[in-house]
Amino acid sequence: MNWSSFKYLARQGLHSMVKNRLMSVASIGVLTVCLLITGVAGLFTLNVGSLMDYLGSQNETVVYLKEDLTEEGLAAVDSALRSISGLREVTYVSKDEALERMKESMGESAYLFDVFEGSENPFYANYRVVLDDVSDLPEIMPQLEAIEGVESVGAPMQLSEMFTSVHQGVSLVCIVLVAVLGFVSVVVISNTIRLTVFARRKEINIMKYVGATNGFIRLPFFVEGVTVGLIAGVISTVLVLGAYQLLLIYAVDLPGFWGSLLGGTLMPLSKVWYLVLGGFLAFGMLIGSLGTASSIRKYLKV
Repeated sequence: MNWSSFKYLARQGLHSMVKNRLMSVASIGVLTVCLLITGVAGLFTLNVGSLMDYLGSQNETVVYLKEDLTEEGLAAVDSALRSISGLREVTYVSKDEALERMKESMGESAYLFDVFEGSENPFYANYRVVLDDVSDLPEIMPQLEAIEGVESVGAPMQLSEMFTSVHQGVSLVCIVLVAVLGFVSVVVISNTIRLTVFARRKEINIMKYVGATNGFIRLPFFVEGVTVGLIAGVISTVLVLGAYQLLLIYAVDLPGFWGSLLGGTLMPLSKVWYLVLGGFLAFGMLIGSLGTASSIRKYLKV
């Protein structure tokens, strides 16, 4: 097919959209709604992952050391800890530092711990470790406990399991939602294209009889379906990114805990805009193509 034929067929597809503008607008509207819901679900999943990473980094696993540990033993424990993969931070806290941290956390009641100054200090020297991924805690905890010189390990196992379950659950729901909305969009666009094809069925039959190829006949309808997808993708991108930017602006003004949490964990627009734009355009074109393919197939059999 030469360039002039391609331009002619592309214009025919766009002309068909204008001619059947009511159905085209309906298709764009339905696909836009589907993309909006899909985009919100996708951004929610990304930010849940970011929130899980943040909360996981705030929960330290404490490796308590034995009382009679020598300097050589301490060095061996330090080396063993730093050799374990999956640990983001490893910080040593001496007995005196552990006592000072406790006093700081008690505020005005800190004087109650003055009695423990010196040899009466009941706190254990320990290491505070932070994992790269809190869901790896069940695998890493036995390695921590097996180190010689370690008395015990205080790890938020239930919190780790909760983070993993929430993240997996949200991801599964979003995948199912995207699949269902994609199917609905294909059906709607397919029905729209099918009306156009039905109105031109005699023309298609004549073209087949005079030797037109399937590709030649399909192209205008393909252009129509892809254009619907692209328009819906652009509209959805503007709406979703605009709403997300407003969320980022107002999240930092939320009072108390939620303001500090959301303001520090929501992914910035610079890290998501290209994912939203590319995803919407690609998804819209894919749905438009599938809708076209499913609607015109039977009319090509002459």
